[in-house]
Amino acid sequence: MADNERVTPTSDPIQTLADSVRCPCLSGEVYGECCGPFHRGQAHAPTAERLMRSRYSAFAVGDAGYLLDTWHPRTRPGDLELDPALRWFRLDILGRTGGGVLDSEGTVEFEAHYRTRPATPDVSSTTGTQHENSRFTRLDGRWFYVDAV
Repeated sequence: MADNERVTPTSDPIQTLADSVRCPCLSGEVYGECCGPFHRGQAHAPTAERLMRSRYSAFAVGDAGYLLDTWHPRTRPGDLELDPALRWFRLDILGRTGGGVLDSEGTVEFEAHYRTRPATPDVSSTTGTQHENSRFTRLDGRWFYVDAV
């Protein structure tokens, strides 16, 4: 597979968002003007942070195909199964280095907050946070997630 070849999604997103709702990445934009075009393959993220935000939104809607498609071919897993019991509800960008429109590499440090959906009504949900400093690289003009540093 060529480094920039599109991966065929293995499944549809778990949740479909209307273009008029607030984007899950909390950029302040609506989904149709923020991460939606990236998820639909109509555009590519212009910066590492925008790619990171769109990947967070893909986790929030359960779009494993987009996550695989934006994962660098050297580090991309063969498949990806998302946990439907996790509800991602907040993204905090803590810092970034490089990753701009003229850069070829960058990192984005973030905290992603989630809540578990209880399996039964008598079990309460729990909350958690994933803290990561993600590394990104640009290949043929397109940003890809590489790994956590």
